[in-house]
Amino acid sequence: MNKLYTDAATKGNVGLGGIGILIIAEGQQDQTHLPLPQTTNHEAEFQAAIAGFKRLLALGLTGPVSFYSDSKLVIEALDKNYAKHYADYVTELAALVSQFPLVLWQWLPDHQNRGAHMLAQQGLRAAEAQEKRASARFRE
Repeated sequence: MNKLYTDAATKGNVGLGGIGILIIAEGQQDQTHLPLPQTTNHEAEFQAAIAGFKRLLALGLTGPVSFYSDSKLVIEALDKNYAKHYADYVTELAALVSQFPLVLWQWLPDHQNRGAHMLAQQGLRAAEAQEKRASARFRE
C-alpha cells in the first residue's frame, strides 16, 4: 500500500506558506516541497493534501493509499465529505481520492508527521526566498 504524508506551514495566518509531501511506495521515498503565496493555514493544509494525491497520480501510483495528515480539519472533511468555508477544496480532494481503489486516512499528531513537516518548512523557506527576490526586483 502506498503511504502519503502531507503537511503545510505558514508564516502568520494569513501569510506565505509551503507544503510538504512525503510518499513511501515500493520501498522508495518521493519527497516534494512547494512554496505557496499568501494563504491561511487551513487552506494550505488542503492544498498539501490535494497536491499529494496529484503527485501520486503523476508518479503512476494508483493503487491503495494510506493517507496521513496532522490537520484534523482535512481528515474530518474526508470523514464527512464537508468542511464549512472549504467546500471547493473538499470537492477537489474528494474527486482525487475517488481515483484510487482504496484510501484510508488517518490523523497524526505533529511529532509523527516529521518528514512532511520538514518538507513543508522547506516550501515555506522557498516562498520567503521568492518574495525576497521579487521585492529586490521591485526596488531596482
